[in-house]
Formats: sequence, structure tokens, C-alpha cells
Amino acid sequence: MVDFSINSGRCAIGLGSNLGDSIAILAGAIDRLQIHPQIEVTALSSWYQTAPVGPPQPDYLNGCALLETSLAPLELLNTLQAIESEFGRVRQEVWGARTLDLDLLLYEDRIIDLPTLQVPHPRMLERAFVLVPLAEIVPNWIEPRSRESIAVLCNKLECADVRLMRSSKKIGNN
Repeated sequence: MVDFSINSGRCAIGLGSNLGDSIAILAGAIDRLQIHPQIEVTALSSWYQTAPVGPPQPDYLNGCALLETSLAPLELLNTLQAIESEFGRVRQEVWGARTLDLDLLLYEDRIIDLPTLQVPHPRMLERAFVLVPLAEIVPNWIEPRSRESIAVLCNKLECADVRLMRSSKKIGNN
């Protein structure tokens, strides 16, 4: 276990895949995060099948993970994008199909508005495919803009189209 007692931050990420062997890709991304010396995966949601947002494409598998990291938010974003690239992510079409999508959803209770990074994720409150798995692992986390818990925010959305596909191997106590 890595000691993150100094300069560590708790953050939540969303994971998605709809090209290739999505289960293997998502598991590989979690493995890749776990071997990073400045990241500890402390909780992982189940995987959910969801309809895509955007152009016609296959359904997604989505989930969320809770991380402890000593990386600053922009460093973490760069790390997430590097992992996406390792798994063949090519950015060609907005909201298009992808082998791997890793989104930084929350970083502590910080609000970050930069050209390259917005935290909390700007569309997470309207997306059941984000809030359902996030509520599974951190229902009481207070989203800093709305000041409401993830569970309350999730209950405000229609979630019937977010279908449990596979429980993940559980990590940590969450």
C-alpha cells in the first residue's frame, strides 16, 4: 500500500468502453491505474450496460472508480489520457465510439474551470450512466456545485436504461 498521507487527494473517475473486448479493456485500465506509483484504486463499481450518447454506435459498458492520488488534477488528467491511448483510444468524433474513456469526475471538493479540465465533470449530473455506478461506491459524496449527495442526484434521474452487467472485483471497503 502506498502512503498518500502527504499531498493526497480523493477523486472519482468514470470508465467506459464500447469497442473491442470492453470487459477486458476496462479491467486492464483498472490494472494500469493500480500499478501507477501515485495512484491507489480504493473502490470500484459494478459494470453497467448503457445506450450511447451521440452518433449511432454500440452500447457502452460503464463504471466508476474511487482513487487516492498524489497527482495534481492536471497530472491525473494527463495520466488518464495516456492510459486511454495505451488502449487504442483515438479522438476522431465528439461522443463517438471508443475503446476506452476515462473521465475525471470529482477531485476532493474542488471546482476547477480550465480550458482543458472541468471538475466536477460538466455533464455528470445529467448522466445516469455516471451517477448510478458512482452512487454504488460513494453515495454520500457531496458534489461541490449542487451541494447534494451523489445518491440524491442519482435519484433525480431516470435510471431504468442503466443495466447491471457484471459485478466487479471489489476493492477496498466501499
